[in-house]
Amino acid sequence: MTEVQRTLRDSKTARWFALGLISLTMFFAYFFVDVASPLQNLFEKTYKWTPEVYGMLGGSEFFLNVFAGFLILSGIILDKMGIRFTLLLSGFTMVLGGGIKYYAVSFIPIESAVSILGMELPTTALLAYIGFMIFGVGVEMAGITVSKTIVKWFRGKELALAMGLEMATARLGVFAVFRLSPIFAEHGGVSNSIFWGVAFLVVGFLLFLIYTFMDLKLDKQEGTKIEKGSDEEFKIKDIGKILSNPGFLAIAGLCVLFYSAIFPFQKFATDMLASKLGISLKDAAALFSFFPIGAMILTPFIGFFLDKKGLGATLMLYGALLLTISHLIFALVPADTFNYFIAIATIVILGTAFSLVPASMWPSLPKIVEERSLGSAYGLIFWIQNWGLLGVPVLIGYALSASNPTITPEAIAQGAVYDYTVPELIFAGFGVLAVILSLVLKAVDKKKGYGLDLPNIKK
Repeated sequence: MTEVQRTLRDSKTARWFALGLISLTMFFAYFFVDVASPLQNLFEKTYKWTPEVYGMLGGSEFFLNVFAGFLILSGIILDKMGIRFTLLLSGFTMVLGGGIKYYAVSFIPIESAVSILGMELPTTALLAYIGFMIFGVGVEMAGITVSKTIVKWFRGKELALAMGLEMATARLGVFAVFRLSPIFAEHGGVSNSIFWGVAFLVVGFLLFLIYTFMDLKLDKQEGTKIEKGSDEEFKIKDIGKILSNPGFLAIAGLCVLFYSAIFPFQKFATDMLASKLGISLKDAAALFSFFPIGAMILTPFIGFFLDKKGLGATLMLYGALLLTISHLIFALVPADTFNYFIAIATIVILGTAFSLVPASMWPSLPKIVEERSLGSAYGLIFWIQNWGLLGVPVLIGYALSASNPTITPEAIAQGAVYDYTVPELIFAGFGVLAVILSLVLKAVDKKKGYGLDLPNIKK
């Protein structure tokens, strides 16, 4: 009779419970990421923010990660210091940044302004940017750490399903914010919505803390501590190896294009739907909340399919095509023709795209990059992604103002609405480029033999 040495990783209950802890924290993190998204109109009315100022709020989340290289540093910290240290550091940083953003919209005089590089900014906006920058460091650090954590517990097992469920839980946070944030704002304004976002971040930090005890026990059971100087230890020169990997570069390019047409879009989607359908912001936010719900439901099923059948590279191509189609519908269907049915159908198409690409992309990276460098690989790909997420909200805010020259905060207060045709065409353009890179990725996979279309579960 053979005795099988079991660890927490071998226990389905333990590994799924570990996944639940880190996924719930990402639920709270994603809630805070978009807590201001349904409130664009309130920022313009209450704080006198222009679309450019509001757009820069969305972009500020990624400023330090991009220009100060914090995401690359986060990946190195993860590979050098380990999962437990990096999770707690990311959780603390999110709470700190969220607290500063709450202070900005709650205690800074609305009429106060500062001049930055010749641009007049409300002081509320400047301090909110700083808080969101710090939060952005924490949330992106958490994202790469959670990805490596899932690989640690599920490699050779239900990896894509686990990643799909984590993404689904995070997207439930997006659903929750489009439902709850307008309600919170009705009972205390923008600052009340931000307050609840910070409260959720504190709960998330405590969940990360609980997880670290499980992680410590697993490491003790598996004896996975790497000796200094061993061939398996991560080295800084491994970053160059990652950046010279054609499969990594193709996935990174697809990632930045795809997410640039999703996350910045979420910042403007509520006002776009309200403008095009002639409905209230609350009703528009409730309508758009079906976007993350659809993605949340589909993503685990796609992950299960990838684990059993594969076709990861192929599904990324299909997702990029659907992304392009959805934004073209938003852009080209006239407002007098656009109705609830078309809106819901287009949101479903976009939600399907949002399921196909991430569910296929993130489990594909471990097939391309060695595990010792995986944290840095996720850090680099998130860093590249953040260039788009930093610049695109600012670009969209500028395009919205430039294509609507007669719309002012005063006109908004009197009921004027924006025409979102130009911003939506920009998003569709990102989709077209994503389709091209998906085809490149399939060609690279065929040449290099990464096995991106092969199942994840090893028999």
